[in-house]
Amino acid sequence: MVEQGIQGVTAVTEGRAQYENTRSALRRKDTNTTIALLAPSLGLVLLGLAVPLLLMLRYSLNHWAPGELMSSAFTLENYVRFFSDTFYLGVLFRTLWISLVSTVACLVLGLPAAYYLSRLKIRWLKTALILAIVIPLLMGNAVRAVGWIVLLADRGLINEAMIYAGVFPEPVRILYTGKAVAIGLIAVLLPFMIISLQAVFDGVPESYEEAAMNLGAPPFVMFYRVLLPLIIPGVFSGCLLCFVLAMNAYATPVLIGGPSFHMMAPKVYEQALKVFNWPFAASMAFILMATTLVLTISASLALQRRYGTI
Repeated sequence: MVEQGIQGVTAVTEGRAQYENTRSALRRKDTNTTIALLAPSLGLVLLGLAVPLLLMLRYSLNHWAPGELMSSAFTLENYVRFFSDTFYLGVLFRTLWISLVSTVACLVLGLPAAYYLSRLKIRWLKTALILAIVIPLLMGNAVRAVGWIVLLADRGLINEAMIYAGVFPEPVRILYTGKAVAIGLIAVLLPFMIISLQAVFDGVPESYEEAAMNLGAPPFVMFYRVLLPLIIPGVFSGCLLCFVLAMNAYATPVLIGGPSFHMMAPKVYEQALKVFNWPFAASMAFILMATTLVLTISASLALQRRYGTI
């Protein structure tokens, strides 16, 4: 009996060891398969993103003189020029302000729309509304900007309607202002916010809301204490997408803001392809990217401390 027990223990140990070996082999196989599947896309990312960024970083440290594209150097004069010039600092802060205002407006407008879409029971109506939200994304930003020019011009549709209704005695300047740029950006970015929020609302069961309401929570308290913590990942992803797109917007500020309204992306284009000051354009691009990255990481850490993992 003792020998049989020892043999049984030995068999169990050997079986356990064989199971662990098989499991480790399967893990290695899965890891190798994952690496093989990710290699093409990672290679494209490195080739199309990392290498140009490193090259642009090197350009930003070069010297520029009128009449030549750039001369090889290792200097921080382009960054010093940016941060010592109140004009360019004003452009950066204006870009930040417009981007934040546009993102907050998209969140305020997108939350009720996304909630309504996620709770809508009529399938054909839900499909039609989603299509109405997505279809504007099929048009380029330049086309939509031209439409806003028609609406916001001094003799555009909005001014004419306000004058006819007696609201304004004369045309009000809307086009080529920061307000016009914010309106145009909100119109461009709102579909992204609604789609992001609607996807996360779909994953929250209605029973959570019903339970909170049955326990006596008013609608606002139910939203703040129950829904908001559950949809934070969607709120963060939607705000992140809208903020990054607004920070890097080009067509809308150029066409709706006009030549007197300056934001970072058009100024980078101007320095690179009009002035041909590649080092300064590269430094401006890195400052824009670094500012966006720092604010994104800060917001992510703040939300993690408040609501947990995002």
